[in-house]
Amino acid sequence: MDIDLELLKRLSALLKEEGLSELTLVEGERRITLKREFPIVTGGQVHPAGVLPQGELVPPEEESHHIIRSPLVGTFWRRPNPDSPPFVEVGDRVEEGQTLCIIESMKVMNEIRSDLDGVVEEILVEDGSPVEYGQPLFKLSPE
Repeated sequence: MDIDLELLKRLSALLKEEGLSELTLVEGERRITLKREFPIVTGGQVHPAGVLPQGELVPPEEESHHIIRSPLVGTFWRRPNPDSPPFVEVGDRVEEGQTLCIIESMKVMNEIRSDLDGVVEEILVEDGSPVEYGQPLFKLSPE
């Protein structure tokens, strides 16, 4: 398969410009997927994705709770549509894989799911609010 480097450059630029973490292009039998990892910011310092400096401490509130963070930039929605009840409320028991909210990004609705069984202790974002990559959304108590 011939690789079109110019196409890859344009797709990479699009990925960066739009703040996407993943982009897939399908043309007939060919499928190209590009993924991008975002840096981590702690204490005003930027670290490569997935790398924290030696001795970095976890804030005390995160030791006993599990934080669900936004995987992308967008708008936080607690319900699938305005006429539906919220996906979860404080005090609800949730299972791994259960939808907690939707992040709307570039007119695409992205379901954010729990990555563990637990209880919703706190919802950290107001419905309809903008969220940033890595922003805490939910505080769960693991079961």
